[in-house]
Amino acid sequence: MACFIAPTTAAIIVTVARKKIPPYYHIKWLLALLWGGVAWLIPEHIYHGEVVFYPPFFTAGLHGIIPEVLQVGIPMTIAVIIVWLVLVAAATFFKEKKFQLRFVHLMVVGAVIMIFVDKIFA
Repeated sequence: MACFIAPTTAAIIVTVARKKIPPYYHIKWLLALLWGGVAWLIPEHIYHGEVVFYPPFFTAGLHGIIPEVLQVGIPMTIAVIIVWLVLVAAATFFKEKKFQLRFVHLMVVGAVIMIFVDKIFA
């Protein structure tokens, strides 16, 4: 219900700080993974009626938000960061070859990661 709050917050923080992060960290990859997952999660929660456009906005009530974010949202965000770190390590290892990842593909991967973690922890 509120699991998308953690990756959305992480995506906003990284988006704001992206110009201060050196290019060899491939921060655009992390942004694609995070925003891809968020772009899937928010409409999915709206479709299932877990998020509505009137207060309190979450149908389970405000008391259910923090446990959901801690139990599902944080693991989603950590999983995405781990995948990003593996990609950065692979790019560093294969430095002499072109290691290009497409933004759209990373968005799909981010969504799949978040779907997977959601199914495990929800």
